[in-house]
Amino acid sequence: MSTGPGAPSAPAPIPSTCVSRKSSMFSSLKVRNYRLFFLGQVVSNIGTWMQRIAQDWLVLSLTGSATAVGVTTALQFLPMLLFGLYGGVLVDRLSKRRALLFTQSAMGATGIALAVLTLTGHVQVWHVYLAAFAAGLATVVDNPARQSFVSEMVGPDQLQNAVSLNSANFQSARLIGPAVAGVMITGVGTGWAFLANGLSFVAPLVGLLMMRSRELYAVERAPRGKGQLREGLQYVAGRPELIWTIVLVGFVSTFGFNFPVYLSAFADDVFHAGAGSYSLFNTVMAVGSLAGALLAARRGTAKMRVLVVGAVAFGALEIVAAIAPSLWLFALLMAPIGMFGMTVNVTANTSVQMGTDPAMRGRVMALYMMVFMGGSPIGAPIAGWITDAYGVRAGLAVGGAIAAVAAATIGLVLARMGNLRLSVGWNRGHPHVRFVPRENQEQLAPAA
Repeated sequence: MSTGPGAPSAPAPIPSTCVSRKSSMFSSLKVRNYRLFFLGQVVSNIGTWMQRIAQDWLVLSLTGSATAVGVTTALQFLPMLLFGLYGGVLVDRLSKRRALLFTQSAMGATGIALAVLTLTGHVQVWHVYLAAFAAGLATVVDNPARQSFVSEMVGPDQLQNAVSLNSANFQSARLIGPAVAGVMITGVGTGWAFLANGLSFVAPLVGLLMMRSRELYAVERAPRGKGQLREGLQYVAGRPELIWTIVLVGFVSTFGFNFPVYLSAFADDVFHAGAGSYSLFNTVMAVGSLAGALLAARRGTAKMRVLVVGAVAFGALEIVAAIAPSLWLFALLMAPIGMFGMTVNVTANTSVQMGTDPAMRGRVMALYMMVFMGGSPIGAPIAGWITDAYGVRAGLAVGGAIAAVAAATIGLVLARMGNLRLSVGWNRGHPHVRFVPRENQEQLAPAA
């Protein structure tokens, strides 16, 4: 097995995992293969957001039940929870480019199948359930393949920039896709929105086919063998910088990212402002997330202290938003919450990829995505129960507090493991917070 950047058994737990210099905000787009990938994802992500809106609307139209909409969402995430780690094993064995050609084709086919059924008037709710589950099965391989393929296109120096731009791409589509879907559903019907999504996958497929294989960074594939799933879990368990990052992401995603529960309740129950304010909250948060992704692309580093501080700030801002007295203050707070949430997402993603041996990256990213995506199905019912029992302000405050406390605790654990201390001071009139080696402080103490 290759001994890549994740090989040491006990590396310093609070390192910079990327190059330390700042990079141009769009520097990774200079790489031809990644540029083709990025442009394909622009089109595909817009189509995916269109399908999400159209799918929920169609199920609600067919059944009149919000529970049925929830079942559809659960079916889409269930395969990742059940089979995600096995998908990572497959990704480590296969050519990621070929795997993506298959998964992207499969997801495009589900959109076209739903379009045909809807446009011909034969669609039933079980068809939507089946399509959602099929798309979920494709993501079992697609998610870890797409995440780990980025490093093969751009290499380690541009990895954070490329991961950040992928997030910016997704957030941009989050602003455009639902709006286009709303116009299309109102004007011509849900079937055409499904068709647009199915056809949108042509763009990433063309981009993958146009890539130059000789310009990809070579990665050793894992040979077929027994015990590879267990090997992946043991690999993560033996590397504190990986396992604690994934644990932190688990806490934040499970308790902090339940915005469908919180935002709708704030719009309806707290501010009594209706669907328009709910849309406003989501739009402002998407703008903040986009800004966070672009700032991460500009920063060019993935330091553990950025992850910890970002998660603490994210949780603290949720607590502040929970007690916001007015709708407009609450809406304004959605921007920094989105920005810090995206900082956590991008920094954790890059840190995990850079700290992992390339031959293990598929399995590790599958575990990461399982924790990140699997948090919502677990956390949402908890958030809903707290909201129903004690009010939405209490629900949001508790979620933010858990995320902030978990981040601070994990930061202190990592600092202690790395023999570091927290140093707080002032630099040119600004507060300066960083971790420094204990030995340095002990040597400076007599001089003070």
